[in-house]
Amino acid sequence: MKIIHNAEVVTWGAQPQLLSDHAVLIDEGLIVALAPSAELLAAHPQAERLDAGGQLLMPGNICAHTHFYGAYARGLGIPGAPPPDFPGILRQLWWPLDKALDADSVSASALVHLVDAIRNGTTTLIDHHASPNFIAGSLDVIGAAVEQSGLRAALCYEVTDRDGADKARAGIAENVRFIEAAAKGELAGGRLAALFGLHASLTLSDATLEACRAAVGDEVGFHVHIAEHEADQQDSLAKSGLRAVKRLQQHGILGPHSIAAHCVHIDEEEIAILAETGTWVSHQPRSNMNNGVGVADVEGLLAAGVRVVLGNDGFTQDMWSEWKTAYLLQKVHQRDPRAMNGMDIVRIAVDNNAALAAACFPRAPIGAIAPGARADLILVDYANFTPLTAGNLPWQMLFGFQERMVTMTMVAGEVLMRDGELTNLDEEQIAAEALALAPAVWERYEGFAKQAL
Repeated sequence: MKIIHNAEVVTWGAQPQLLSDHAVLIDEGLIVALAPSAELLAAHPQAERLDAGGQLLMPGNICAHTHFYGAYARGLGIPGAPPPDFPGILRQLWWPLDKALDADSVSASALVHLVDAIRNGTTTLIDHHASPNFIAGSLDVIGAAVEQSGLRAALCYEVTDRDGADKARAGIAENVRFIEAAAKGELAGGRLAALFGLHASLTLSDATLEACRAAVGDEVGFHVHIAEHEADQQDSLAKSGLRAVKRLQQHGILGPHSIAAHCVHIDEEEIAILAETGTWVSHQPRSNMNNGVGVADVEGLLAAGVRVVLGNDGFTQDMWSEWKTAYLLQKVHQRDPRAMNGMDIVRIAVDNNAALAAACFPRAPIGAIAPGARADLILVDYANFTPLTAGNLPWQMLFGFQERMVTMTMVAGEVLMRDGELTNLDEEQIAAEALALAPAVWERYEGFAKQAL
């Protein structure tokens, strides 16, 4: 048993509270009790004690859509003229880069993201992987990195037709294999889950979509990009006469277990379909800005009843930066300071992300501090200089929280970082090993990128 005491507890959950000088009792990876510090300390004198020192104790952050494999894009020079649009970025950057990855670089790219997640208090991540020259076993390699880190993650492999039918079939097989292994609930002590990865409508034929749907039962969710750029809609209309959301719906890809990333260029009918099917829509504002693809109608999606969640698309695992960008982007896009209320951000990044995480890991709640919830927790050293209340906490976070305020990260009751020091991972060694692999990865990338010009 562990007790984290002397904490200002932010409970989140259905009725968020800010509780002064409270403590949580943790046993077997779950929160057993929440009470004033003195009460829990007196009742459990033998429990291991972690003194929060008055810091904020909160549920860990959750990322609804990321790409560990993109780590080697940082600082990478793209051959030829700069890509003028997102399809060009795919052809000149991402598709050559994913071809350049092997087992070692897949592991290294995952580990550097996992280090970043621990440091920034992101305890659950939903990853979307691609490495077409290393498919079979790729999810095991990422899973081993997640197990080593102590974090919680849901993984999938990106099926696409762009590398040929054999590799599409191999991607299907990798998803099915990992889904079956994860369903037993034993991978990384239950900290690994699985979805079925798809790239996007524009690189998937009807035959491949049918094969993916037939490969798994209705209880399995898909993780797919939708309408990140207009090209996805143009391709879908050319292939089927249907817009991308409708096409994927007809193939049985949407539903309450599935995640649709981006959804920047969708219309009202598509929004209604996403709401009716209960599909999760993941918003990644920093990536959308960087790729110049446009701005998702997040408020329209919410108003229609779509379950919007927040990811980072492989940017830093500092989710508070994504919070801030999502909050500000809608205001400047609409030229209306009333757009995107701070409580909307909490609804997306806290409530909905927690519900999605719990759907991936259904045995206990995630994202709240309450008896029975998973002990995925962080301590935040926030020195507020104005009154901090449950009512103004969202705005305190949006305007005051910064990177590296997290001093402790815990998953399933195990401390992964204490006082800013990682306990499970050697950060310097991981960075050094990733750096040593980078020249060969970049050399392979450049060869594939030049072929694409």
